[in-house]
Amino acid sequence: MNPRIERVVTSGTFSLDGGTWDVDNNVWLIGDDAEVLVIDAAHDAAAIAAAVGDRTVSAILCTHGHNDHVTVAPDLADRFDAPILLHPGDEPLWRMTHPDTDYRSLADTTRITLAGTDIDLLHTPGHSPGSVSLHVPDLSALFTGDTLFAGGPGATGRSFSDFDTIIDSIRDRLFALPDDTVVHTGHGDTTTIGTERPALADWIARGH
Repeated sequence: MNPRIERVVTSGTFSLDGGTWDVDNNVWLIGDDAEVLVIDAAHDAAAIAAAVGDRTVSAILCTHGHNDHVTVAPDLADRFDAPILLHPGDEPLWRMTHPDTDYRSLADTTRITLAGTDIDLLHTPGHSPGSVSLHVPDLSALFTGDTLFAGGPGATGRSFSDFDTIIDSIRDRLFALPDDTVVHTGHGDTTTIGTERPALADWIARGH
């Protein structure tokens, strides 16, 4: 069965550094009719579980540890008897939301094989120390969490973030991918590498 990409949009809040924001999150599923990988378990476990259906969940992978991306990860892990995967660089952020729940650590580079296709993990710090992106060459797809959006990099004005680091991640890792790579973001619309690459100098000049 050929792998496919599915999106579930969930709504909730993001809290950090004493502030709270209402947000809509993209939850991404990669898989086929038998198994699926859940990317970023945000806000609404029932909606995500409904999209999964009776398929096997191979893992719940968190692109980073901010609470709006991991809200219901433990709930889904229990429902589907699936591991939670997170880069250990985001351990402090994870513990702010889930102090008593453990996860499996992702290495800086990891390959996951699912539904007959390879998913390559890229460590892309900057928005947070443990932020990761997922490249699926067979689908010309890239899942960037909050590292890259349509129109610029993810926010770096909060604790655990750094603008120069996110620019390095985008330039050296993400912009090394083909122009036609479709970028599936953690919030908002999709874009492509070719659309975003020409704006890099402008982002650096503006500083965000």
